[in-house]
Amino acid sequence: MKTTDISDFHWAMQIIGDLDAGLIVLDREYKVCAWNSFMQSYSGISAERILGKYLFDVVTGLPESWIRKKVDASFKLNSRGFSCWEDRPYLFKFKNFSPIADGLNEMRQNITFSPLTSVNGAVSHVSLIINDVTDIAKNKIHLMNSNQKLSDLSRTDGLTKLFNRRYWESCLLEEFESCKVSGSVSSLVIFDIDHFKKVNDTYGHTVGDDVIRHAADELRKATRGGDICGRYGGEEFTVILPGTCADQALYFTERLRKRIEKSLVECEGHTVNYKISLGICELTEQQTSHLTWLEHADKALYFSKENGRNRSTVFDLAFIK
Repeated sequence: MKTTDISDFHWAMQIIGDLDAGLIVLDREYKVCAWNSFMQSYSGISAERILGKYLFDVVTGLPESWIRKKVDASFKLNSRGFSCWEDRPYLFKFKNFSPIADGLNEMRQNITFSPLTSVNGAVSHVSLIINDVTDIAKNKIHLMNSNQKLSDLSRTDGLTKLFNRRYWESCLLEEFESCKVSGSVSSLVIFDIDHFKKVNDTYGHTVGDDVIRHAADELRKATRGGDICGRYGGEEFTVILPGTCADQALYFTERLRKRIEKSLVECEGHTVNYKISLGICELTEQQTSHLTWLEHADKALYFSKENGRNRSTVFDLAFIK
């Protein structure tokens, strides 16, 4: 080898060693032919210990079948492969040494698989470049979390943490259209707190807010995971019960009503007992839009309030005659 060739090789090895990224070179038998200082520092495995050794014998816990698919593809296709941290957070479980971890205990990594050709043009080795993208990942996760919080705020009622009216109505429209297409059964319930103005006038708005929060909590406890609860406004609440007929919805409302009737709200030295009135409407051909569905449930609620309160009523066509 010429002196200049030796010098060039020496420089190349220094550059490889100083890379701010991990570099591994594998031959076709998955023996390690290069293992730079980045890999030594983060893995704790020296080059002397791993060079010439079968990768999976020395480094445990690697996704062997996944790595083989990526490396074999580079050998066969003579083309680069790539893995993003969003698809696979990391290949090597290296500790994240960033002073602000933000819950990311392991380094997030992007991996590039590149075929290396010999002098005759045949692919003889494949290199793996491991890039530390933890800071990028943290920023993106923070942005995603911030956007999610903003989204939650835009659709959530601040007092009760139920869906707000605007978002809940969009859910009602979606449920209406879905049921009309599929023929599925679904029921809508609307209820409000009886004589709520008297609660506010007697105990004040702070106690009134506690009563509203209590009603929301009881509603949450009574519903299933797929039910869609909302605060429609003031002391009025709504809930969509997918896959539920009127009789089943009546069983739900009576259970909720009795539970609330027996409960007490303690606030600012006051003990408040309150009751609710409820209206139910199962979706049928009589409801021509989601707004008609809501209107018919509201008419059933009105019947409950006009006939003694503290009761549940299922919508009947007689209510609109």
